[in-house]
Amino acid sequence: MADKPKLHAVEDPPIDGIPPDPFNLDELKLGQDFEAATGVRKLLTTVPVRKPGRQEWIRVHPGENYRATFGVIDLKADSEFYLLTANMVRHFSDEVILVTIYTAINKQGVLFLWPARLPTPNDRGRVARWYSSAIEAAELAMKRSVRVNSNLSLGAYETTVTDNPLPENDPVWPDLTFQELLRIGFQKTGCFVDNFDHPIIKQLRGL
Repeated sequence: MADKPKLHAVEDPPIDGIPPDPFNLDELKLGQDFEAATGVRKLLTTVPVRKPGRQEWIRVHPGENYRATFGVIDLKADSEFYLLTANMVRHFSDEVILVTIYTAINKQGVLFLWPARLPTPNDRGRVARWYSSAIEAAELAMKRSVRVNSNLSLGAYETTVTDNPLPENDPVWPDLTFQELLRIGFQKTGCFVDNFDHPIIKQLRGL
């Protein structure tokens, strides 16, 4: 019996004598739906609590259920914000500031919680402008990308906005509730204060 002919893989013939480039960008790129197609998704385990950086473009979640007013302690020495329950706020009103916490995200897809201080009836002039200009920036960021810079000469935050607020430029927000984001940002990091034994309370009381 005659031997069967051996089969060989057939390669695409070179075009104009030039072999195909194995480093083909179209073959390397992953589509935006790659993670969904493979059943892979990123877990959000860290949510920073901070103000926007002066060089980053951000958006703010437009949903009313993704922002609220809270009492916090701004411990500047540690660059930390501590979230207090309403009961604890009543006991430490001299240390607490009122803020609206916004859900924000930057161009790199990093989500963070932005505590913007609310002006009080006693705030006047320069102080009031700092606080109100931050809130105005957050409201603008609900519709388009903004960059927020402190301007000492102006005595307020200066906001730069993009010219084209196109729907396709809207960020992809994580599928988590505001409560879940607050839990990650404060409770998980030990910055949630619901009793008098919390270390920050003992520190403020000199204990």
